[in-house]
Amino acid sequence: MHCASDYSGYGIARDNEIAATLAKAGIDFVQTGSGYAVAPGRVTKDDGTYYKVYTPFYKRWLIHGWRAPAGNPTKAPNWIGVETCDGYPDRPDTRGVVIPKAGEAAALELFETFLAGPIENYDEDRNRPDLAGTSKLSIALKWGEIHPRTLLARLGDSKGHEVFRKEIAWREFYAEVAFQRPDTITDYFNPLYKQMKYDTGKLADEKFAAWCEGRTGYPFVDAGMRQLRTEGWMHNRVRMVVASFLLKDLHIEWQRGANYFFDWLLDGDLASNSHGWQWTAGCGTDASPYYRVFNPLGQGIKFDPNGEYVRKYIPELSHIQDGAVHEPWKVLGGLDHGYPEPIVDHAAERLEALDRLGKLPKGVQQAHNPKGE
Repeated sequence: MHCASDYSGYGIARDNEIAATLAKAGIDFVQTGSGYAVAPGRVTKDDGTYYKVYTPFYKRWLIHGWRAPAGNPTKAPNWIGVETCDGYPDRPDTRGVVIPKAGEAAALELFETFLAGPIENYDEDRNRPDLAGTSKLSIALKWGEIHPRTLLARLGDSKGHEVFRKEIAWREFYAEVAFQRPDTITDYFNPLYKQMKYDTGKLADEKFAAWCEGRTGYPFVDAGMRQLRTEGWMHNRVRMVVASFLLKDLHIEWQRGANYFFDWLLDGDLASNSHGWQWTAGCGTDASPYYRVFNPLGQGIKFDPNGEYVRKYIPELSHIQDGAVHEPWKVLGGLDHGYPEPIVDHAAERLEALDRLGKLPKGVQQAHNPKGE
């Protein structure tokens, strides 16, 4: 049996068990390569330790380099078809999520479309969920339908190409951190943040349900959550905004959000998902300062200026034109079609989040605000 190496804690344990079982039957278990340009454990500091900050990791990752993409096989293997497999499970319930076309050919087509235009403005357009400015290859990368080396081999030196290369490296950076610290898939990278006060109980559960279902009353947040439940995918800018909203407006702990994301995302990657959430929560490696609280209204106005993204996923607001859709409560009849009013006051909850940060040990506060700014 041949497969690529898995570097997650769960994957390593699973593969060891499979190898032992196959060995008893006299079957070799051969692991070849990985789903990364550079396998976790190979990009290290001079002293052999791993990088905890992205930028120096990226520089060393570039120096390390990677092999060229694998060539086409000269002899086709004898594939085992589904019809020859016993006990093949029934197709799971997609819960209404529209599954994109799968396979290498579809992934390569996506990549060619991206290279033909969007990549040149990627450094700017990648933040605009209303534009087709991203590659949308995260699902294909997750499932091994395309290899990052295939992507990297086609990249040049322009700004858009460089930014896209850096995004690929973020995926590899988080894989490295999770490989070195498998506990951080479910636990805090910075344990001091375990002391942060988060809300639990019935009211918190009700707010969490509103967030999950896209009915918080903040259109940009709700559009993202509905995109997730419709497509099994969410634009990265919006992922950061909805995560910040759950953590710092609703004061709900990051693991609940990470678990919900992983349950719905077709591109759900354990390392990227958990550490992306910890980045927003301020407790991860190379994290965003906790005091950076995304304004859900301002983010929508800035990155979806004409409201096209919001109207696409929230039909109750489709009658509101242009950017006014981000503040439907200000529009005559804006809430007449069932869209809710905001469940919290962002300005008040931002202050509450900062107050909770201020109650943490001074070492945490100083790490985030060394100059007292």
